[in-house]
Amino acid sequence: MIGKVLGAIVGSRIDRSDGDSGIKGAVLGTVGVSLLKRVLPLALLIGGGLAAKRANERRRNVSSVV
Repeated sequence: MIGKVLGAIVGSRIDRSDGDSGIKGAVLGTVGVSLLKRVLPLALLIGGGLAAKRANERRRNVSSVV
């Protein structure tokens, strides 16, 4: 809840800097925070899986050469 409010405040201030009312920025800030909460864990999971796969492939290549 606090994250959404802070996202709305930041988005509103960014949108006001170009002379608009700031409502569009507040909405985008709120949506951005909500989206980030869902996408960040997924991105970390995918990145961790790719890193583990790469480490496993490197380990197999080194052991097969020796």
